[in-house]
Amino acid sequence: MTNIIWIIITFVIYTGAMIFIGGFFYNKSNNISDYFLGGRSLNAWVGALSAQASDMSGWLLMGLPGAVYALGTGQMWIAVGLAIGTMLNWIFVARRLRNYTIKSGDSLTIPEFFENRFRDTSRVIRTASAVFIIIFFAVYTASAFVAGGKLFEQIFQVDYQLALFISVLIILVYTFLGGFQAVCWTDLIQGILMLIAILTVPIIAYISIGGMEGMAVLSPDFLNPMREGASSVSGISIISQLAWGLGYFGMPHILVRFMAIRSDKEVKRSIVIAGVWVVLSLAFAIVTGAVGKAFLPSIASGSEETVFIQMIQKIFLGLNGESALIPLPFLGALFLCGILAAIMSTADSQLLVTASSVTDDIYKGLINKKANDKFLVTFSRITVLIVAIIAYFIAINPNSSVMQLVSNAWAGFGAAFGPLVLLSLYWKRTNRNGAVAGIVTGGLTVIIWEYLPFVASEGTRVTLSVFTKLYSIVPGFIISMICIIAVTLLTKKPSAEIQKEFEEVIG
Repeated sequence: MTNIIWIIITFVIYTGAMIFIGGFFYNKSNNISDYFLGGRSLNAWVGALSAQASDMSGWLLMGLPGAVYALGTGQMWIAVGLAIGTMLNWIFVARRLRNYTIKSGDSLTIPEFFENRFRDTSRVIRTASAVFIIIFFAVYTASAFVAGGKLFEQIFQVDYQLALFISVLIILVYTFLGGFQAVCWTDLIQGILMLIAILTVPIIAYISIGGMEGMAVLSPDFLNPMREGASSVSGISIISQLAWGLGYFGMPHILVRFMAIRSDKEVKRSIVIAGVWVVLSLAFAIVTGAVGKAFLPSIASGSEETVFIQMIQKIFLGLNGESALIPLPFLGALFLCGILAAIMSTADSQLLVTASSVTDDIYKGLINKKANDKFLVTFSRITVLIVAIIAYFIAINPNSSVMQLVSNAWAGFGAAFGPLVLLSLYWKRTNRNGAVAGIVTGGLTVIIWEYLPFVASEGTRVTLSVFTKLYSIVPGFIISMICIIAVTLLTKKPSAEIQKEFEEVIG
């Protein structure tokens, strides 16, 4: 049996299992709470691994190893920032957010929580939040689609457009069917598979090149975390990479996992599970990029993000006409499914959260407040389809970078929502006006910083991101935090009712 047949069989079995799970939960999503939060019934394992799997995406197995492969271990500071951010988010946000969303009108989405928390009858907070969720998740979902397209293109040697279509179709089907519980249970499976793949492949590659003797081909600069390519890592670069950790406080698809865990006891267990998973996975993603450079020194420029895929192919399936080092095509195909798992586990969450904002925050919140649950679930499934089509067209360029798309969306969420999430949970004085100011200024700062070219550089107009080399989440987060505090202090205190609710939740 040829390798390609093994791959097809394994992919069909794997995706079939994921779709089966989606179908299993189809009839269990009877109301909008089931579809968006799974009835707040997640246990520690599902909550932790679903949050982490939906967080890391194809970026973990493609973007980060590719960045290390191309520029060296100076790219490790992103992983350090993410590991710290993950743990701080679980420790300081998870329990409080879960309890506050229950107390504050049993909120189903982050925008709904903000609205209920600040008693915003004008719907401005909810609408502004939903708009930024739709904008940034369209970009974020596109990054997952790009990763899926590159995966299928590399494996099956098909045109990128066809590969992209297959990737979108697979993700769409089971998200459309099962809602939040399907997404979380498939994320549990996918999180385990991702971790096994990222641990196993670089270890085998390292042994095959003779251990440290094989790594000796790498230059000292490549292995120096204070070097980035041929130059030193600047202070701005380290700050920008570490600042990725700030993004966690504003990620709607991660925060909803906290809201859906069934008890405080389960949250405490989830912290340990999530911590072990994220440290191991990020560390070995860096190892994959470094070992991959010694194992496959001649990957074409621009294809660095496929290093993990090519490592799997060379070890288990054979690459470029060469025999496999360990001819186990089924195992190789299963590890390739690990990459698909990383992609699916994030894209499904992003589609679902975007659908929840369109349905609950815009349609029900602004247009039809009396819509029944059955209609809203149907409307949400249609929204998933529409958002997927929009993300598909964003991803249609075969030269799109997974890393760049993730970077822009991550900064947007971190700046728009992160400061407000923290202050809403830890500062009783925070009010509605401050909340609106923080969301709008944080989100707009990232958009202006990343997308609007107006700074002259050598006769051309470039963005502030290119000109300063500072990641947009840094100014976005700082400006948002300052605006929340300043506007809050300059305007009326929250009502006694709001302050009392805060005290009851926080204790």
